[in-house]
Amino acid sequence: MYICTLFNNLMNKIKNLIFDFGGVIVDINRENAVKAFESIGVTQANSLLDKYHQRGIFLEVEDGRMNAEQFCNELGRMCNKSISFEEAQKGWLGFMTAIPPQRLALLEELRKNFHVYILSNTNPFIMAWARSERFTPEGKSLDNYADKIYTSFEVGFVKPQKEFFEFALKDIGTSPDECIFVDDGESNIQTAKELGFHTFLAVNGSDWTCDFHKFLKLFYMER
Repeated sequence: MYICTLFNNLMNKIKNLIFDFGGVIVDINRENAVKAFESIGVTQANSLLDKYHQRGIFLEVEDGRMNAEQFCNELGRMCNKSISFEEAQKGWLGFMTAIPPQRLALLEELRKNFHVYILSNTNPFIMAWARSERFTPEGKSLDNYADKIYTSFEVGFVKPQKEFFEFALKDIGTSPDECIFVDDGESNIQTAKELGFHTFLAVNGSDWTCDFHKFLKLFYMER
């Protein structure tokens, strides 16, 4: 009852909750991804892959300059062999280590009172998995947990570029002061703050859901 009352009060101030995907909803591990790509022959994986911001063709497929087929072709040139979509996807999914059920439960709870969105630096390989029935044991996709998903490769911008945030705001039809932005990257949080968002820094691998409930409580009490 208390949580419902808190959410109802917050609705007068905050209408939208915008979450990052990797490192927030799903735990990620860069080293696992490096090993996964190295296993298919990408010897430069360690220098090209980053927890937050990719480099080279890994960035180009995340900001939309390169599609999935082009990425596989370029990856194949790097490895001197043909690389299939499934092989490339296996490399990217090396990032994903766990989907704590309490986070998905939180999103479902929040959607009863707020609009919930995903704003993610990602690519067609990860989203082909996340937006399918393979995402959860129950056969639910990521789309079941958000009103809309904004991906870098579809929008053409990557966080922390302010244009990515501005695109989502315009599409939603809202202003930053009506939104709480949740991310595990400090540079992304900083850009959101500069644009006027309320922000919450989640820690990858932690049970941040309890701290988020406390954050919402303090947010209401301070206003």
